[in-house]
Amino acid sequence: MRTEIRFGGSGGQGVVLAAHILGEAAVLDGKNALQTQSYGAEARGSLTKSEVIISEGRIGFPAVRQCDVLVTLSQEAATGLYRDLRRTGILLADSSSVKDVPSTGAEVYRFPVTDAAKRAFGDGFYANMLMLGTLLQVAGLVSAESVELVIKKTTGKAAETNIRAFRAGLSLEHERVERPLKLDEQQITS
Repeated sequence: MRTEIRFGGSGGQGVVLAAHILGEAAVLDGKNALQTQSYGAEARGSLTKSEVIISEGRIGFPAVRQCDVLVTLSQEAATGLYRDLRRTGILLADSSSVKDVPSTGAEVYRFPVTDAAKRAFGDGFYANMLMLGTLLQVAGLVSAESVELVIKKTTGKAAETNIRAFRAGLSLEHERVERPLKLDEQQITS
C-alpha cells in the first residue's frame, strides 16, 4: 500500500521538518519512505510544501501526484494545494490560520494547532509538532514511538518541548467538517 502525504504552509512554519520526521519514522517502522520539499521565491513567509510517500513496497515513482492526506498550516496552502487531494482523502487544516476550507469530497478535520501551541508553549512555533500528532490521531501511518525517536534525534535542544507538543497533538480536540463535493460542469454527466 502506498500513501502520499503533502504538508503545506508558509516558510518558517516547519512543514519540511514535520514531513522529514514522518518519513524517518516510517523507515524506523520498516516501511519505505521518500520525502521532498519545495519553497516559494523567498523562503520565510512564502508557500512551502513538503511531500512524503510511505509504502510497504518499492516506491517506483518519486513524486506525489494525488495526495491521500493534505496537511495545511496556512490559508495559502489550503487554497493552493487542495486540488491535488483525492476525493477519498483526508484534509487536516489549522483552524487558527485556515478560515476558509475549500469544498472537497475528502474528509476534513480542523485543529487549532497554532492557537494551542501559543497557549501551551507560549509560541506558535510548535504548531508543526502538534499537527504531526493530529495526523497520527486521524490517519495513523506510523507509530508514535518512532516519531518520538526521530524528534529526539532531529530537534536537538528543543526535543523535549517538541515531543510534548507532538503528544498534545495526539489528543487535541478537532472539528470534523462536512463538505459537499463541488463538481465542475464538465464532471456532471446525465
